[in-house]
Amino acid sequence: MSNLQVSNQVFDEREGAEIVYGAEECYKHSLELLEELGFPKGVLPLKDLVECGRVRATGFVWMKQKAPYQHFFTKSNTLVKYESEVTAYVGKGKMTKMTGTKSKQMLLWVPIVEMSMVDEDVAPSKKKIYFKTPMGIGRAFPVTAFMTEEENQKYLKN
Repeated sequence: MSNLQVSNQVFDEREGAEIVYGAEECYKHSLELLEELGFPKGVLPLKDLVECGRVRATGFVWMKQKAPYQHFFTKSNTLVKYESEVTAYVGKGKMTKMTGTKSKQMLLWVPIVEMSMVDEDVAPSKKKIYFKTPMGIGRAFPVTAFMTEEENQKYLKN
């Protein structure tokens, strides 16, 4: 595939997108998206966002940050690497065809291509998020492992 074809493919994928720029607007946009999809706000802790976009017709989203970023989730004991650009196709309780996200498993960085909510209709204490690799293998973690402090406080009050 030539560079022109790749460029056109990316352009077509983003055609008709709602795009926001700047750290504050992108942060707000990303939190609204996660909330709309039913994910905890801490599941994509991206830093220094510069551009976020969404094509509602196809569910395609992207988030660009200034530089790649690694985050250690203490409650799931997982190190995750986010590239400069993270993309996915989204729907209620699901992100598929994800790019730009890898989890360190043993000594290897393994791409994460999907995350979905498991047991959406159960009490928050029983909810899980399932992360899937390209090989179809995955792991589930309690949703509480990815909640922000604000969400945890609200959850504890209920």
